[in-house]
Amino acid sequence: MTSSVSKGCFVFKSASKKRKRHIGVGGYLVDDSDENGCDRFTICQKLWETVQMNTEVIQDQLNKKVLDSLAEFIKKPGLACSSDVWRQRGSEIPTAALMLGVNVPDHAMTFRSLCNLLQDSVTPFVVSVHAKECAAVKLLIQKVLEQLMGRGVSVDEEQEDDTALLQKTQCTISALCQWYKTKCTQVSPKRKENLAKNDLPVVVIFKDFEAFNSQVLQDFILICSRYTQELPFVFIFGIATSPSAIQHRLPHSVSSLLCIEVFHSLSCTQHLASVFDKLILNSQFPFKLSSRVIQVLVGIFLYHDFSVQNFVKGLQFSMLEHFNSQPLSVLCCQKHEALLSAKILSKQNVERIRHLPSFMRYVETQEPQEQVRLLTNDEHVKEVCQKLLKNLHTYHKNYYPILQCLHSLTSSLPKFPLGKHIRELHVSCIEKNLWETEEYDSALQLLRILAKDELVAALRSCAEILKSANTKRMQNVLQQLEDFLGRLEALQGVSSEDSSGNGVVSAKMEYQRTDLFQLQKLINDNCQFMCIRQKCSEKSIKDVNKQTINTMISNYAIKLIAKCGISVCCWVSII
Repeated sequence: MTSSVSKGCFVFKSASKKRKRHIGVGGYLVDDSDENGCDRFTICQKLWETVQMNTEVIQDQLNKKVLDSLAEFIKKPGLACSSDVWRQRGSEIPTAALMLGVNVPDHAMTFRSLCNLLQDSVTPFVVSVHAKECAAVKLLIQKVLEQLMGRGVSVDEEQEDDTALLQKTQCTISALCQWYKTKCTQVSPKRKENLAKNDLPVVVIFKDFEAFNSQVLQDFILICSRYTQELPFVFIFGIATSPSAIQHRLPHSVSSLLCIEVFHSLSCTQHLASVFDKLILNSQFPFKLSSRVIQVLVGIFLYHDFSVQNFVKGLQFSMLEHFNSQPLSVLCCQKHEALLSAKILSKQNVERIRHLPSFMRYVETQEPQEQVRLLTNDEHVKEVCQKLLKNLHTYHKNYYPILQCLHSLTSSLPKFPLGKHIRELHVSCIEKNLWETEEYDSALQLLRILAKDELVAALRSCAEILKSANTKRMQNVLQQLEDFLGRLEALQGVSSEDSSGNGVVSAKMEYQRTDLFQLQKLINDNCQFMCIRQKCSEKSIKDVNKQTINTMISNYAIKLIAKCGISVCCWVSII
């Protein structure tokens, strides 16, 4: 029985391949029926960059205090490395416990700013490690040495970078000591006079301290403690929970080798409040969020991750969705650019404007002839659109200072009737007429019973807010507020004069200390006096001799004045 295998070669004529057309990022916003997709993408990209840049600036400003404190802390070992005051024993390692909170996604930017600050102002020997990269002590030491030696870190700017990578057999702390001595001796003559041998500490940053294996941390700390005389180590622990995490992960025999100081960063809620105040609630930022979007983003922040970075990503996603789905978003830009775009609106975009609910409500409030022009004349719609855009930008310039003033007045009231944060007040203003709500009436009632000092302080803070407003209307409000404050100060001056006049009489009063027996006798005399007054009021004037009554009252009055030291003026007021 035989079997055969047949082989054949078959030729197929392939169909012509269509070239894939590369679409740029801006092409995704371009529609076949819309010609301003590129303009919308450009505006969206500018706003995106503005949000990113302002967020980083805000975070740097908020973290400046704690980062400067960390820099000063790290400089201490270099100034007094062998001082007994700073180190109880030579094996102790200065350690900073940086409390960053549970908003882990925001930690990366903080550590990046910290590394840049330390490398620019303190030491070039800065290492940052993650727990996922250091599952064993050998890997941790290798990571530290690779970042220091493998990148050719040099003290002198004129020194050439050494790009040769380390071999694994050289990854020891002893090799690091030799390399450190070499680098410290290779200093230019300009800096040799100002630098000592141990002036440049070796900073190791543990970004996620709780995620590290406790045994790996213990072994690494024990090894480094044996080289403290040769290498000025400084540790920075990035902690998300509490300082007690150090005691939970390190035994006393290891934690006693660390000289720990705790540093607290600003809370994530304060960070979010700063982002709202300086970025979103700003007339220079043309992209406005609706109340529903604000509630969703803030809800995710408060009940999910407390991450400001994720909040900003949600804001950027909202911007991208808006500019992608709304062709009229070409007007969502700065005032000058918006007016230019309104002049060259296409016929299709003019029709879109006519179908907007806000524009339809505006048309209903106009005269019949004006309504016809708005519904038939495209050029007239463009002119009206420019006018409305100007009014909108002016309104925002007046709205945000008044919003801040109202928040300054009501944020300290009991039970916070208008909200504790300014974002809550902003949402209330968007959803409804605030002056028609019960919360607004309650806030006014509480403001009416404020003490004069508290009211003056609140009004002064409002005056400081209005000084930054440049509109004519806000300047008029500021002038009225300053006049009102002047009246309050004048009223306070009159009341102080009255109190000083009464003080002349009260200064002459001399009070005497009385014992228990004298106090009891005084109370009895006072009771007798009150009984006489009651009897006199019950009897008719015809039956009682006025002279007798006056004599009795005067006798008891003299006794009380002598015993209590009450002045004549006070006694007359009692009678």
